[in-house]
Amino acid sequence: MKMFELIQTTLTDMNIVSAITSTIFIILLGYFFRKKGIFNDQVGKMLSKVVLSVALPALALTSFMMDIDQKSLSEGMSILIWGLLIYIILIFVSKPLYHNYKGDKQDTLRVLTIFGSTTFFGIPIVGAIYGAEGVLYASIFNIGYRIFLYSYGYIKMSGLKMEAKNIKEMFINPIVIATFLGLFIWIFQGYLPQVTVAAADGTLSKVAFLRIDQTAVWLYKPLTYLSGLASPLAWLAIGATLGSVNFKTAITDRTSLIYSINKVVLVPIINIVFLAILSLTGILSMSAIGLGVVVIMMATPTATVAAAYAISFDKDALLASNASLLSTISAVVMIPIWIIAIYLISFTRLFG
Repeated sequence: MKMFELIQTTLTDMNIVSAITSTIFIILLGYFFRKKGIFNDQVGKMLSKVVLSVALPALALTSFMMDIDQKSLSEGMSILIWGLLIYIILIFVSKPLYHNYKGDKQDTLRVLTIFGSTTFFGIPIVGAIYGAEGVLYASIFNIGYRIFLYSYGYIKMSGLKMEAKNIKEMFINPIVIATFLGLFIWIFQGYLPQVTVAAADGTLSKVAFLRIDQTAVWLYKPLTYLSGLASPLAWLAIGATLGSVNFKTAITDRTSLIYSINKVVLVPIINIVFLAILSLTGILSMSAIGLGVVVIMMATPTATVAAAYAISFDKDALLASNASLLSTISAVVMIPIWIIAIYLISFTRLFG
């Protein structure tokens, strides 16, 4: 298939087009509401809290309510391994990226580049494009993110040793709890106590008692409603946040511009290159959906926690704020481009 035909096929795929337009339109709606005063300066924060404490945990848990087979298990393990390796790689790669910067500024730029807003920004977009399967893989990928964000990220920004409160934050978190619970159910569903359930056609089958999508629909259904809030509320919050900040200060900051390009362009490219090499050598294989999940998650703007570290520990807080804003704008522009690029890459058959 020629390149023009590939692009035409991509741009006429309604799943891709609708995912892109949904993201952009709802973000713009949040921006418009904030500018018009329909949303006040607290709405973005409140929506973020609802997403992080309720919607995303529900989305993470329900995404694991599916049958497991050797292919999906293998894919999940590949994503888990890569989710750990990529942060180790970025720790080393980020240093030469900012060799012209010294001290706190270099530390801040490196941490902000390594850690993106995978939970708040990435997972809702992944869910819109790839559905429950994508969210499942994104949740597995985020395990490495959480481990390094609350360990390396904290130590690098604070200059202190790891504290108990950060270990607690790493694990006693609704999203983390939902992810590990869902992962446990998904992997071990064949070994858990089984119950007999009736399908819509009247046939009987045995499933793990914790597969609430079949054994406790009364509980599963409200969770699906809550999980459906994740994407629209997250996008409204992003728009509301963008509508309340000063663009001029951030856009004229050359360092923030360099950072934003590195974060939403270079980091995803690094992932694609390494994964292509690993796939070609047979060391680690990943499907086109797996690649898409990884690229979207890594093309996200500054992680809120990483920016909070910079502010809390006075590690160039102004830079962190400007970088967060500019990278968010850049990500909104680049995510649609990456979605199309991933779809085109899938035609190469490099990723199964």
